[in-house]
Amino acid sequence: MHGRELRGLLHPLLLLLILERPGHGYDLIDRLREMGMPDVEAGHVYRVLRGLERDQSLISGWETAGAGPARRRYQLTGKGRDDLRAWTVRLAQLDRVIDACLRRSAGAFSQARPGGVDRCAAARR
Repeated sequence: MHGRELRGLLHPLLLLLILERPGHGYDLIDRLREMGMPDVEAGHVYRVLRGLERDQSLISGWETAGAGPARRRYQLTGKGRDDLRAWTVRLAQLDRVIDACLRRSAGAFSQARPGGVDRCAAARR
């Protein structure tokens, strides 16, 4: 998947990661990579985090404990939880649309190339 498609999912992914465990920017970027977003741009992640903070979905504070420089640590607010719940409904709807698209395209490809390998169906498994 291209970065452009995945960038649109940064809002709910960041909200989810912060719900699971509050963290600082580079921690969140590492966790995004673990979720399958290897090419995420740090600058874009920080812009989304600032936007979520402006929307009052997140709050942040400086973490100064430990070695190294101070880091901004992000936490979810009640509004952020509500936003994530709304995103999960929309993502479930998107999942149904994508699933229907993949099933139909698998059928169309198998009709177009009898006996051919169906990469779409294999990718969905």
